[in-house]
Amino acid sequence: MAIAKAERLMNLALCLLGTRRPLSKRELRGSIEAYLEAGSDDAFNRMFERDKDDLRELGLIIETVENLDGDIGYLARRDSNRLPPITLDAEEAAALGLAAKVWQQARLAGAASGALQKLRAAGMPEAEDAYEVHSALEPRIPVHEAAFEPLMLACRDRRPVTFDYRKANSARPETRHVEPWTLECWRGHWYLAGWDRERGAERVFRLSRITGRVRSRTGTFTAEVPDVVTVRETVESWAGETATRTARIRLRTGAGYPLRSRAVSVRELGDGWDELEIPYGHGLDAWLVEFGPDVVVQEPADLRADVVDRLRAVAKD
Repeated sequence: MAIAKAERLMNLALCLLGTRRPLSKRELRGSIEAYLEAGSDDAFNRMFERDKDDLRELGLIIETVENLDGDIGYLARRDSNRLPPITLDAEEAAALGLAAKVWQQARLAGAASGALQKLRAAGMPEAEDAYEVHSALEPRIPVHEAAFEPLMLACRDRRPVTFDYRKANSARPETRHVEPWTLECWRGHWYLAGWDRERGAERVFRLSRITGRVRSRTGTFTAEVPDVVTVRETVESWAGETATRTARIRLRTGAGYPLRSRAVSVRELGDGWDELEIPYGHGLDAWLVEFGPDVVVQEPADLRADVVDRLRAVAKD
């Protein structure tokens, strides 16, 4: 079964790379034996879409072209799928090796290792790995959310997606139609930045609040994708990184260590409570709600009101 699929993928890749014009599904089906043996049109379509996604996952750039008659064709241009000569010095090779190790605990482990093997086969120098032995530190990027991989591929391929999303102050998830731009990791959590079609505005979504399956949609983006630096700033701002003032909270002793790490001052109040001053920016109310009864907001009043509203919304469920 594995050999048959590998042969089918190879034949599809050769067809797409060998053509000078876009080939329709009908033409591809007539050129590849495995597709001719498909029992029905639906079976062929499912097989073709899976194969196309697998080839893209392997790094083949497949273009989708619509002709004047509205028919869809596919091709893989050789100039788009040809790597230039690779020239890396020892320091650059070491940086790539370290970056690959970061992903070893994530679902990109196989892709990262495979990429290194290909680069070494192409002549990348072997670099001494300072993290290989006698190291108490190991770089990691935690990825536990099932939504990460489909969203990463959607960002890469510029494909719109649909998913159910539950806001921190909402009891039930809502369906979102999003044009994904990029994924950012901030304080151990992954966020997606993109264009929310229904709201007609840029939005940031925390992956841990995405429920169910991420579904890809056909079509092109309707909004311009901003600069990467701009997206990073938006993610940080939306998640509460940009602080404009200071909030004063009461925190139960022995709880809320992430809050304590951000505090500019901590004072013991006794009776099992401490008083903290922490930077106050957008998104702090949603973060404080996660600590439940261990946190009491003292000031400012608007932050206290926002936290109370969120807790009441959760209590109504």
